[in-house]
Amino acid sequence: MFDALRVTSSQDHPSTQVGVPRESRAGERRVALVPKMVEKLASRGLRVVVETGAGVGALMPDEMFIAAGATIEDPWDADVVVKVAPPTDEEIGRLRRGAVLIGFLAPRSNPEIATKLREAGVRAFAMESIPRISRAQSMDALSSQANVAGYKAVLLAADLSTRFFPMLTTAAGTVKPATALVLGVGVAGLQALATARRLGARTTGYDVRPEVADQVRSLGATWLDLGIEAAGEGGYARELTEDERAEQKQRLSEAISGFDIVITTALVPGRKAPILVTAEAVKGMRPGSVIVDLAGETGGNCELTEPGEVVVRHDVTIASPLNLPATMPEHASELYARNVQSLLELMVDDQGRLIPDADDEVLMRSCITRSPSAGSAGGNPSAGSAGGNPSAGSAGGNPEGDNR
Repeated sequence: MFDALRVTSSQDHPSTQVGVPRESRAGERRVALVPKMVEKLASRGLRVVVETGAGVGALMPDEMFIAAGATIEDPWDADVVVKVAPPTDEEIGRLRRGAVLIGFLAPRSNPEIATKLREAGVRAFAMESIPRISRAQSMDALSSQANVAGYKAVLLAADLSTRFFPMLTTAAGTVKPATALVLGVGVAGLQALATARRLGARTTGYDVRPEVADQVRSLGATWLDLGIEAAGEGGYARELTEDERAEQKQRLSEAISGFDIVITTALVPGRKAPILVTAEAVKGMRPGSVIVDLAGETGGNCELTEPGEVVVRHDVTIASPLNLPATMPEHASELYARNVQSLLELMVDDQGRLIPDADDEVLMRSCITRSPSAGSAGGNPSAGSAGGNPSAGSAGGNPEGDNR
């Protein structure tokens, strides 16, 4: 159950206030609520306060929020503050005692944030700690943002490639389709396979969980079977042994050389990402090939990755974007806002009063500011991506990411 910290409403406003601040993280263009969700929350009796310019990065000006029923004011004194990226120390100081904070909070890669928020008297709920249960699917922000990342990774690969994706038959001859390999077929990986297939590439997927082979094949892709299986509990993969990891690297190195495009998605919350593409494997790829590494925030799945950069090594282009969802802020914000709205509706009653149920499994497992005696901070062991690149797959290591 929750600790003794109480959720209180502002005395200045009888109805529950929801504050939407402008994101301060560099390059973050998403906004935690969009006008359509503001309308829905207002119909439940909640009052939404939006910081001026909060939606500008997602092409949603203040006028759109006002038309939806929001007011443009300081959001930090609200009963509930909703964000995308974790708050800075300065922003934590602006939250009032007794308030609720919802957002990507990265409690595993940044465990001290829970202590700071608890000391500030704030009840904090991490979107990446939403448990993997049926009724919480509408709140699954990791999956919604991973879809964006997987889609955009393929577009980035196509942009960087020196070759066409589809087969072309022209008067000058026939061009063979590109071959694309996706390592880790969680949500981001499956979306990458589907998108690459739509662009005309011949696609192949790999994962250490053999039970996802049918999902790969259902997208028209080929399943890469390396003979290494590491299925674990709850749909996640177990951690590979040292011998398995060495064998995986060797077999992957041999397989990778035959692909024009490689997209990697394996993240390990709170730990360094597993190396799936060695320097030797890169050296064996055809000149002009492209690797898009979605695990750059935790070091990358490619041994030659430089997080946040696009580099060329052995005539192979290696890109490691750190926040792909923010490059599609309109739809990424819409999807994330639906996740936030669903979680908020779990916390309020029919009159819009903020009354979180202390026994609700979703709230218990996503609350990161419970007292240490109340248990661990998250039900979904996927709290490492901070909303930047929530695209964990499970190609290797212990992929406690978004595999849904």
